[in-house]
Amino acid sequence: MHFLKQIITQTSIMAEKVTDSLNHKKLEGKVAIITGGASGIGEATARLFAEHGARAIVIADIQDVLGQNVAESIGSGQCTYMHCDVTNEDQVKALVEFTVKNFGQLDVMFSNAGIANETISQTILDFDLNASDRVFAINTRGVVACVKHAARAMVRGCLKGGTIICTGSVLASFALPNSIDYAMSKKAVIGLVESASTGLGKYEIRVNCGCGPLKVENIANAVLFLASHDSLLITGQNLVVDSGLNAHCLTKAD
Repeated sequence: MHFLKQIITQTSIMAEKVTDSLNHKKLEGKVAIITGGASGIGEATARLFAEHGARAIVIADIQDVLGQNVAESIGSGQCTYMHCDVTNEDQVKALVEFTVKNFGQLDVMFSNAGIANETISQTILDFDLNASDRVFAINTRGVVACVKHAARAMVRGCLKGGTIICTGSVLASFALPNSIDYAMSKKAVIGLVESASTGLGKYEIRVNCGCGPLKVENIANAVLFLASHDSLLITGQNLVVDSGLNAHCLTKAD
C-alpha cells in the first residue's frame, strides 16, 4: 500500500512538471521581427510567439492589409505591422532600427519572406536568368540582409543569446530539374546559416534554419523551439520538420 502511494505521488509530481512545461512561456519579454509575417508560416509563428509571451512582435511584409489585420488581431500592444520589401536593404535596415528604437532591443529575427517562381519552368536548358532574379532577390539576398542587420543590432546592443532563424525548404535536399532557381536560392540559405553561425558564435548569437512541407503550425512550433532557450546549444543547423519524408526518399533512392 505504501509502495502504491509512492507511485501515485511520483506520478502526480511528474504530471505537474509536464503541465508546467506546457504552460511555460518560452519567449517571455522577448522582442521579435518576423518577415513574411502577414500570412502562412509567418502569421502562424507570430501568433505562437504572442501566446508564448513575446513582449513585442514586429510583422514585416508587403501585404499591407493582411499584415495590419494580423497585427490588430494579435493586439496592438503586443504586435506591430511595418511595410518592408526585403529586396531593399535600406528597408530591412530601417525595420531593424525601428524595432530597436521602439522596443529597446532585438532578441529574435525570423527571416521568413520567400517565393517560388511559379510562372515558368526553370530547367537548365531553358534557364531564364532574368526571371530568376526576383527569386534570388527575396530568397537569398533578402535573407542575407535580414541576418546582417539583425546581427549588427544584437552585437551593438551587447545582447547575449540572440537568435536568428531563416526559412529554408525541404526541397533544397532534392534535385529539382524544373525549379533550379528555387533550389539554388534555398541551398544558399543553408550555406548562409552555417557560415553566419560560425562568425556570430563569439557573440553568443545563434543562427539556424527551419523548413518542412507540413502544416504551418508544425513549422511555427519548430521556429519557436529554435527561438527559445530550449535550443540553447543548437546553431548552424537546418531543422527539417517533414515526418521523415526526406529520410524515406533517400531510403527509396538507395
